[in-house]
Amino acid sequence: EYAEFLHCKSKKFTDFDEVRQEIEAETDRVTGTNKGISPVPINLRVYSPHVLNLTLIDLPGITKVPVGDQPQDIEYQIKDMILQFISRESSLILAVTPANMDLANSDALKMAKEVDPQGLRTIGVITKLDLMDEGTDARDVLENKLLPLRRGYIGVVNRSQKDIDGKKDIRAALAAERKFFLSHPAYRHMADRMGTPHLQKVLNQQLTNHIRETLPSLRSKLQSQLLSLEKEVEEYKNFRPDDPTRKTKALLQMVQQFGVDFEKRIEGSGDQVDTLELSGGARINRIFHERFPFELVKMEFDEKDLRREISYAIKNIHGVR
Repeated sequence: EYAEFLHCKSKKFTDFDEVRQEIEAETDRVTGTNKGISPVPINLRVYSPHVLNLTLIDLPGITKVPVGDQPQDIEYQIKDMILQFISRESSLILAVTPANMDLANSDALKMAKEVDPQGLRTIGVITKLDLMDEGTDARDVLENKLLPLRRGYIGVVNRSQKDIDGKKDIRAALAAERKFFLSHPAYRHMADRMGTPHLQKVLNQQLTNHIRETLPSLRSKLQSQLLSLEKEVEEYKNFRPDDPTRKTKALLQMVQQFGVDFEKRIEGSGDQVDTLELSGGARINRIFHERFPFELVKMEFDEKDLRREISYAIKNIHGVR
């Protein structure tokens, strides 16, 4: 068993405690040490005979109130980041909700519903089942009766922070999880459909099926992209940047573009609008309609001379006609 990071490809990690430390160190390098966030993913690949072939993207939970160095719009930044990933038709959404929270308030399910209203690629995961108040259980949720999902819900019991700090072994944690489901009166009858190993199998299966279904449309999308790129490449196949005719053409295009931009600026139809002061056509307009008449009124002239000048001007512009 070993792991590799994309940011330090040459190194093979065989100690998974080191992997954990490297994730924390890389997070601090990218985001600082005071709870900053970044949309740049940390790529980790694990090679092992005990893992299933899966690509898992672990996204941050939604933060409502900024802490540390987090910006004021942290909630919207995280939501945008999550939507970037879960909007992809080819991915499955793992909507994780703690059992000790009302399912109707789940941010994960709400966002999943936004991008997947039919629930075709959403799988519900219920955590913290061992932390529910005594006398309550999540049986209705796990039996897919409360807020039904097409792909259903799977319950898991992870290690507590105390277990992690005490370096509780994953195998021991999985055994404890299995024991919890087998011994709990509300979940005993569905213990074979609960737990992390079952979640892994379901994800592997469903992702394989999902890829099989989305592959034809993905293939045709890639083919059309390839065709348009080939068409573009064809144009530049014999491209010689130092060819004088190319330079002349480029210069002409730039001059032409400048003319178009200038015209748009005068007409006020460009896509760049100045919001600080009057510019271009609007400024000319103001001078002509506000300042120019005012200046004309201030002018003093002899009407007799003016009429004579106008009469000469009219005769002169007719020339020999």
